[in-house]
Amino acid sequence: MTVLHNTILKEIAQNIENSLKENFPDAALTIDSIYKLISLAPNMKMGHIAFPCFPLAKETKMAPNMISGKLAESISANGIIQEAKSVGPYLNFFINPAHFSKLLTEEIISGEFFKKELCSERPKTMIEYSQPNTHKEMHVGHMRNLCLGNALVRIKKYANQDVVAVTYPGDSGTHVAKCLWYLKYHNKEAVPETDKGSWLGKIYTRANLLLEDQLGSDQEEQNRAQLTAILKELESESGEYFDLWKETRQWSLDLMKSTYKWADVEFDRWFFESEVDTPSLELVKDLYKQGKLIKDDGAVGMNLEEDKLGFCILIKSDGTGLYATKDVALAVKKFEEYGIENNIYIVDTRQSFHFAQVFKVLEKIGFEQAKNCHHLQYNFVELPDGAMSSRKGNIVPLMDLISQMQSHIKKEYLEKYAGDWSEEEINSTAQKIARGAINYGMTRFDNNRKIVFDMKEWLKLDGETGPYLQYVYARINSLCEKLGYSAQLKPDFSQLSQDSEIALLLKCSAFNDIVVQCHEKNSPTALCSYLFELGKLFNSFYAECSISKAETQELKESRLVLAKSVSLIMQNGLGLLGIEAPQRM
Repeated sequence: MTVLHNTILKEIAQNIENSLKENFPDAALTIDSIYKLISLAPNMKMGHIAFPCFPLAKETKMAPNMISGKLAESISANGIIQEAKSVGPYLNFFINPAHFSKLLTEEIISGEFFKKELCSERPKTMIEYSQPNTHKEMHVGHMRNLCLGNALVRIKKYANQDVVAVTYPGDSGTHVAKCLWYLKYHNKEAVPETDKGSWLGKIYTRANLLLEDQLGSDQEEQNRAQLTAILKELESESGEYFDLWKETRQWSLDLMKSTYKWADVEFDRWFFESEVDTPSLELVKDLYKQGKLIKDDGAVGMNLEEDKLGFCILIKSDGTGLYATKDVALAVKKFEEYGIENNIYIVDTRQSFHFAQVFKVLEKIGFEQAKNCHHLQYNFVELPDGAMSSRKGNIVPLMDLISQMQSHIKKEYLEKYAGDWSEEEINSTAQKIARGAINYGMTRFDNNRKIVFDMKEWLKLDGETGPYLQYVYARINSLCEKLGYSAQLKPDFSQLSQDSEIALLLKCSAFNDIVVQCHEKNSPTALCSYLFELGKLFNSFYAECSISKAETQELKESRLVLAKSVSLIMQNGLGLLGIEAPQRM
């Protein structure tokens, strides 16, 4: 059932419903259905709100343009409706600026607009995102996953959903063994006092390059034996390598936590690959005993060929597990531990086959919640000169990038405020702008598109960037302060009549509808586009409708309240993307 949260659309939907009962008593459209069909009209000269009459044609046996004409005749001006007009197959509405503006701005400025119940269903949903590996260095490519997951968690919570946010770092496996191997046999450097996690990531790259260089040499066999010995000791959870693993793992976790703190991201639960290592093997062995899995050439797994998914190996012939082994066990653990109803995995598109296999295995072993496991895939991030790889070392380390971005922001945008602003404000503003650039840049594209990260492009104050939207907000905030906005203003909204004023009001009214759309589609892209369009509309309004030189004091105050409403929509919208809006820039 739809929640009719948009006060304006609800009132229009009720008028349409009453007109339908009068003119077409047998029409089956409910107020819920009517509400869903209403949208903003594309041409303000033809109307502000539009209702398509196509769905009524079959049951009324009338052409849509005839239907819209009959409906328009029976809807008179009242409250929010200034005029109902038939425009071909559409029933269009011109809204009453005075009634509409008062209703909307009071809701926004009081904060009630941002507290509405938006969805009637609240399935408990777990969102797993940001799965970095320990013993590697986080880079800018990891931020698409992090920003996407963080935005969806925020959007769903705003939409009154019960959300559990979790992360699943990879803290076991061959990549860890390679790093420990290099530290034990080849490292000549002293461990640094600080930034140990970043240093460890560089050690991993050196280890990988050295192992590749020694392939085919006399050292290859010895290297393989040493790596195997390390892995076995880690599995037994005792010995010098296990102790070294615990120490170095913590260095990586400290780096991850500092990154998440910078990004303003929190998780309800940290699952670790290492915590499902042994339990996952035990689960698979038990499933094999139950006859739900088979053995093929020494390996245990499930034949999924009839589903065009090949053979899913869960225990290799040497007795070790794989990622699929752990993901099967982890899925069961998630539902048992949290009682969730939906499980969303945010992982890049290269893992689509892996998850198809895992979900099919879960289904065939009789795990009822398999149907509620969903892989939300996205394409990866590249630099202007190509793909990144921690293994090869051609990455932009995230903390280095953040430092570069904040230095660039201070030099290009904030240096002029030195002396007027405190150093603390300059630093915090630079941090907010850098975060805004990354979060907006990583969420504004469709998930299926690759992203090319370009620091200078993403930091521009014009164009479709996070800093541009932050600047719009700061500009409005400064304007309201300068022109004396206060909650005691008594605007006369009947004086708002310009198209740019009405367009801005209509755009503001659509905010919650956009959030619901993003929630339902599991994508923040529409919110990014909405905020950019809102910013452009405000700039058009400001250029066409002077606030400080308005013809009357009442008109000035009305425009000032409208500007304040836009700033609050912008602030809340950016917040859902994980972007803090600076008070001034």
